[in-house]
Amino acid sequence: MNSKRLLYVAGPTASGKTALAIALAKHFDTEIVSCDSRQFYKEMTLGTAVPNSEELAAAPHHFIQQRSIREPYSVGDFQREALKTLKKLFKTKDTVILVGGSGMYADALIDGLDVFPEIDPQIRLDLNAKLHSEGIEALSWQLKKLDLTYYEKVDLGNPHRLIRALEVCLESGLPYSSFLGNKKAPDFFTTKKIVIQWKRQTLYKRINQRVDQIVAAGLEEEAQKLYPNKNENALQTVGYREWFIHFDGTTDKATAIEEIKKNTRRYAKRQITWFKRYSDAVLVEGGGSVEKVLENL
Repeated sequence: MNSKRLLYVAGPTASGKTALAIALAKHFDTEIVSCDSRQFYKEMTLGTAVPNSEELAAAPHHFIQQRSIREPYSVGDFQREALKTLKKLFKTKDTVILVGGSGMYADALIDGLDVFPEIDPQIRLDLNAKLHSEGIEALSWQLKKLDLTYYEKVDLGNPHRLIRALEVCLESGLPYSSFLGNKKAPDFFTTKKIVIQWKRQTLYKRINQRVDQIVAAGLEEEAQKLYPNKNENALQTVGYREWFIHFDGTTDKATAIEEIKKNTRRYAKRQITWFKRYSDAVLVEGGGSVEKVLENL
């Protein structure tokens, strides 16, 4: 059996993942790989709850604010770079900590990704132009013609997923769905998943308190600086979209803050649903000691 182990600390936003990951990293004298897709970008700090300087100094971190919002960065890019990082870390460490609430990125690293053809950039440009000129309905109708199987299960309101499926169809001449299900998990480590749980109302209270804290710390000012780049994919996220709407003159400041709280709670609910699929995970109560967690590893 492989002696190298990845401990994945998962849980909804505001559940205490960073603190637990650091405690585990200290215990195992190891390093932390972040799979939080909102923390990859150096221009975003408060709105993404990036670990503070004290937390970053407590244990070596990887994939924290290493990209610009202007640089495209896909789940495939993360998977390739994170696998290289793990191979390097496992040369000297028996255990590495993975942490973050972006379950899709964690799953890609742990379970592998389906293999797709390389896409001609012009195809992507053409599809984006079609989205802006004809609307999302035109993309959904095109997908229906090219891949009815995927059309019937994809979120037709998500332009990113529609464009991804269409570009594969157009590049390969084959349905996007025909490329699904051929992923291969990496074989140089085993994984143990740890999911932090809170009672729903307690978690929502923590979320509301965190929003108030980051607003007081200057979230509005951070969003204002990013406003000229509001159409970048990296900024289509809770904590920034609401401010951009406010800056457009559509809502007042109080409404923007309440929308951030509401949308963050909704995001947490989706995360909880995602992590329920981890049937083999160690479930830990939020706020518990690292010793309790270690007893179940």
